[in-house]
Amino acid sequence: MTELEKAAAGSLYDANYDPDMLEKRLAAKRIVHELNGLHPDEADRRDALLRGLLGKAGERMTFDGDFHCDYGFNIELGEDFYANVNLVILDGAKVTIGRNCFIAPNVGIYTAGHPLDAQRRNQGLEYARPVTIGDDVWIGAGVSILPGAIIGSGAVIAAGSVVRGTIPERVICGGNPARVIREIGEQDDLRYR
Repeated sequence: MTELEKAAAGSLYDANYDPDMLEKRLAAKRIVHELNGLHPDEADRRDALLRGLLGKAGERMTFDGDFHCDYGFNIELGEDFYANVNLVILDGAKVTIGRNCFIAPNVGIYTAGHPLDAQRRNQGLEYARPVTIGDDVWIGAGVSILPGAIIGSGAVIAAGSVVRGTIPERVICGGNPARVIREIGEQDDLRYR
């Protein structure tokens, strides 16, 4: 079993010393480096680089500013995706983001984790758990989304939150760890009329 197959299976894998894994990350870094250095007027080149990097993307997507990822091919974006500056996605496992998602500045989505014991950690071993974000989700500034997190459709994640586990649909969550503050309901639909 290759290290990439181990990662996909949720097993410990060598992300730090395996030549194939290092080359895959270096290939993504090359694309990301070019992407982040483009002039804002080079929208077509930016789109082409992103489509070559990502596993899947909708027709319309916007990355405003710097973006970083480990591999790129494990990232799947739905239609009408928007990311503000400094989005980091460590995609050792699949990251699936639904339609109409907005991501504020300085958000990190992390599938990778490390063993608690120093011996395995120092061997370069890590694990990866998929992250799933539903449709119509708004993620506030400075949010960290941890390995294995699932965010339900229509949820709003407050700025500075740390998300782990499962967040239900149509709720506002906040804190560290993020907890449900309240459901999103009719009062929210009427708020801006």
